[in-house]
Amino acid sequence: MSDDLVLVADVDRELVRWLWPGRIPRGKVTVLDGDPGTGKSTLTLTIAAKVTTGSPFPDGARPERGDVILLSAEDDIGDTIRPRLEAAGADLARCWVLPDVHPEVEPGKRLKEPPPPRPPELPADLPLLENLVKSKVAALVIIDPIAAFLSGAVDMHRDQDVRRALAPMVYMAARTGTAVVIVRHMNKGQGTALYRGSGSIGIVGAARSGLLVAPDPDDDSRRILASSKSNLAKEPDALAYRIVEDERYGVARVVWDGTSRHRANDLVRPRVDEDEAPALAEAVRVLKEILADAPLSAGNVKKLAAQAGVAERTLHRARQALGVTTRRQGFGQGAVYVWAMPADPPDPMAQGTHGMDAMDATWQGVVEGGAHLFEYDPDDPGRFTR
Repeated sequence: MSDDLVLVADVDRELVRWLWPGRIPRGKVTVLDGDPGTGKSTLTLTIAAKVTTGSPFPDGARPERGDVILLSAEDDIGDTIRPRLEAAGADLARCWVLPDVHPEVEPGKRLKEPPPPRPPELPADLPLLENLVKSKVAALVIIDPIAAFLSGAVDMHRDQDVRRALAPMVYMAARTGTAVVIVRHMNKGQGTALYRGSGSIGIVGAARSGLLVAPDPDDDSRRILASSKSNLAKEPDALAYRIVEDERYGVARVVWDGTSRHRANDLVRPRVDEDEAPALAEAVRVLKEILADAPLSAGNVKKLAAQAGVAERTLHRARQALGVTTRRQGFGQGAVYVWAMPADPPDPMAQGTHGMDAMDATWQGVVEGGAHLFEYDPDDPGRFTR
């Protein structure tokens, strides 16, 4: 058993290798999250094009030139992937797509016809993918989207399933030194950026870097690429870009538009109608008064808030804004959920009490009071609480 141990003193110190410094490490997995229509696929092909030519990224960093392997379940090679790569200036001789896998026939088994090709399946086809990475000395592998390639036996919402499926991918990236970027859609929930990607938190947990693309809150015609997780370097500046039509190839193309002050958590805040801000500010004031002296059961809080004229929906948003904690007290049928003010509550009204100032401040409170562990709240069906 002792032979399995590794003495740290015997391991040479190494520097992290980067495909894109601060954003996409070599030999690791990176997760890219975003809603449909934000240009995720166009963005990943733009990154691929930079890698195939060694051209600088918008922040000036220049990747080491290399080949790229793409697994794409949503775009056709001829009418979408190739022209997008061409529009991005890629070296097509370094771009590879794995559309199908041809199943092997068992030795000695005779078939009238060879088995039909099938889409790649992970983790079963990772050995094949690793061989392709090695043969092409690929610097980048893009899997878009990851949900389309996971085996049907993998439940994306079960942490254990996800970690078992992605662990071989993590090892493959480490052995080959390639950068693996997996693309996910966003879920419909609320919370910090780390919890907005579809599936289990184990997906981004397996990654060393997380990226998020979302519309610019200040300009609907722009998109923002921000860091949602950065284990290996300081958080890089967010970058803005626009999706335009390339006149020559007739496909979408990325045009970079400088840096942005927005961070990933800013981009996932629910947008609130300005007319709702005063009601939310009042709900925050009422909730602070209700919980000022001691924690109360959720039922009593809702009753007192209703007597003060606060709608239940607005009350729950005020709870998020203040970072109010919720815990289960008691057992069995006599158990209740208790609300309590945090030890150091955020001040959601610090920037003002009217219009956008109130909304921005309130949703900053949501982020600062965001939870990291959730459980179902029977007092509030459809929601999860800390």
